[in-house]
Amino acid sequence: MALKNKVQLITYPDSLGGDLQTLYNVLTKYFPDIFKGGVHILPPFPSSGDRGFAPLTYFEIEPGFGTWNDIQKIGEKFDVLLDLMVNHISKKSAYFQDFLKKGRDSEYADLFITLDKLWEDGKPVQEDIDKMFLRRQVPYSSFTIESTGEEEKVWTTFGKTDPSEQIDLDIKSKKTKQLLTDFFANFSRNNVKIVRLDAVGYVIKKLGTSCFFVEPEIYEFLDWIKEMADSLGIELLPEVHAHYLTQYKLAKRGFWIYDFILPYTILETLIMKSSKRLCSYLKNRPKNQFTMLDCHDGIPVKPDLDDLLDTNDARKVVEICLERGAQLSLILSEEHKSKDGFDVHQIDCTYYSALNCDDDAYMAARAIQFFAPGIPQVYYVGLLAGENDYDSFKETGEKRALNRHNYSLDEIEQSIQKKVVQRLLRLIRFRNEYPAFDGEFEVIDTSHHEIQLSWKKEDKYCTLFIDLERNKSVIEYVNDDGETLEYVI
Repeated sequence: MALKNKVQLITYPDSLGGDLQTLYNVLTKYFPDIFKGGVHILPPFPSSGDRGFAPLTYFEIEPGFGTWNDIQKIGEKFDVLLDLMVNHISKKSAYFQDFLKKGRDSEYADLFITLDKLWEDGKPVQEDIDKMFLRRQVPYSSFTIESTGEEEKVWTTFGKTDPSEQIDLDIKSKKTKQLLTDFFANFSRNNVKIVRLDAVGYVIKKLGTSCFFVEPEIYEFLDWIKEMADSLGIELLPEVHAHYLTQYKLAKRGFWIYDFILPYTILETLIMKSSKRLCSYLKNRPKNQFTMLDCHDGIPVKPDLDDLLDTNDARKVVEICLERGAQLSLILSEEHKSKDGFDVHQIDCTYYSALNCDDDAYMAARAIQFFAPGIPQVYYVGLLAGENDYDSFKETGEKRALNRHNYSLDEIEQSIQKKVVQRLLRLIRFRNEYPAFDGEFEVIDTSHHEIQLSWKKEDKYCTLFIDLERNKSVIEYVNDDGETLEYVI
């Protein structure tokens, strides 16, 4: 299956109307010609936490969202992208619950990483842990086995509770490889065209390393899973938050990657009114990328932009975002902070709020995203130019809730009437339909207060002009009659 060079939607199963059936109705009623690239439905599976990212199984759909029939139905109109949390599974899964009852006698015991798989005596060594890129203070959790009363420590990279909700899978185990193969086969049966490998960078645990994107073992795993996915006609999208050179290694190996550099770089460009860093970046990046401005997580900063950031500028941008209502996710490991102490991992904020709800700045941001080579994704909150959801943040204490508002049908109807949303829909149609986006891309050198990006294919060309001082964006393009026209975004 070939990915379509068209715009995709990212949405939770319940965030546009409440469930998958309503999502189908919303898509076909309001956006039938908008998301020609497909729909990324964030985890619709039974889950014990992290808004779907601690799945119990991939064989079922959470009943409150609908059924696999709903996924199949959406898949008839749009290419469906689903997540596979390849690094971990819920502690409430049948697999781990069986392990909790029977311990090492469980048929599923080998799915998990008991500490003796890393340290022979099963006792963690702090010196080894100090080298790791940690997502929680201690990367393992203790559990009591019902049948024996003994304590077992198992690896848990993620999770805000103790013990963690998310139990790491041992990808060296034949049991795990069979389970992943079965999950993929089920995806294929249910019309899923693309699978995002969530948290894939953490799957290799090797002492003496950061336990993040460990080479060459990570490539051996990815090559295995790609061969399996290819046999089912499924495209893969590895999700890796890492130094940009790590991403580029994946791109060189033929994988699609996320452009996690673009969201912050565009934000800095519009806030600081200088295109220098953005234009330099656009000239040198791989083309086989999914582009985005916003997603269910925050706007990436570190480690994605390490060695690309001027931390003085970054501090100014972060300060402005905080003034506009943002929250911050910070780096935990001292070793992975910048030398001057800069430690922002992600900026939690809607993109529209980060740009001070300025319609012209927001449209300029989307225009840059759509002109950057790659497959553009638009998050549902960004689609509706949503502002920070402070009520949800206060209610849950979850910083990312600022950008995870659930829209009722009335709110969707009202949001679509907004001028900025109508402008965005028009721009998406242009990006989907204009043929030059399948041609050659060029960054045209100009002053630092301007941006000029161009696409050309045969007799068709389009050039984006942005005046950063005024946030004015214009596309000049050739129509089917050979006339040169201006489209003010």
